[in-house]
Amino acid sequence: MGDEPPTYEAEPTTLPVVDPEELRDLVPDTVLEGARYGTLTLRAASLRGDSARYRGEPRRDALLAVRFGIGDSALVLVAVASGQPAAPGADRVARELCEWIAAAVGRNQARLTEDIHTANRGALSSGLHRLTDRAYGRLRAGATVRGLAPADHTASVRCLLLPAHPACRTRVFFGVGDGGLFRLRDGVWQDLEPAGGERDTMGGPVLGYGGGRPPAPPQPPYAQADPSSAAPTDPDPDPAPAHGPFRFRASVARPGDTLLLCSAGLAEPLRREAALADRLAERWDTAEAPGLAAFLADAQTGVKGYADDRTAAAVWEA
Repeated sequence: MGDEPPTYEAEPTTLPVVDPEELRDLVPDTVLEGARYGTLTLRAASLRGDSARYRGEPRRDALLAVRFGIGDSALVLVAVASGQPAAPGADRVARELCEWIAAAVGRNQARLTEDIHTANRGALSSGLHRLTDRAYGRLRAGATVRGLAPADHTASVRCLLLPAHPACRTRVFFGVGDGGLFRLRDGVWQDLEPAGGERDTMGGPVLGYGGGRPPAPPQPPYAQADPSSAAPTDPDPDPAPAHGPFRFRASVARPGDTLLLCSAGLAEPLRREAALADRLAERWDTAEAPGLAAFLADAQTGVKGYADDRTAAAVWEA
């Protein structure tokens, strides 16, 4: 898109250099995920930026899509993280952050699902904030062990919680750092990115499945990500994330909505380049989700001046 072609080639050129003793840490150039539960269809892609492809650098973005539980009580988590530019091990940091948050969500799946179904926004916000803080505490502890500056050993992370129950259209976003949260409704993009510390909703209150029931009585915070890692390495039980304020939003989807969670590599051109926003609106304002290959082709639409990694997770509402 734009008046000129992008600076770099659209296809990969050079592979990253790899240590033969660390082959398990290899990061593929591109990852695709997809699923369908109840009224929602998920499409997700993470791809190495054109600049990293040209320089033979690994993808710093991480994507993790997982399901906890079975049947209508299942809960889907989509996590997107971006490591710091030029920081050592940035790709590993992003993957670890996604995995630690996913482990915590999985251990608390039943409680989280109940809080989503009963519209217990206060418990969701405080509990997810605590889990996220603990994950960042582990990153800081890892930076100390490796002799790195905490500002280099960190990442942005943003997550979606999607209940599988077909009668529950509540969608929960939480995270820290750069990126974007958008909704395509009636052909128009809406920027839903919450300000740091914001606790309200966009587009109406949270009234998911079972929302008419009274809120559950206060309970202890969600369990930490790894009970065995109790804090000799993390003396501060509630550290503030070093990468920015905690962001939270819970909203109710409507039939025909497309919700988009993305890393900064896509959020920035989507906000600044009208041609890209128009193209993706045209492509994704559809009753049915595109196939994986078509979604990937759309997600990697080139725009001159934007060559970072891109990760996008979109949810189509039937």
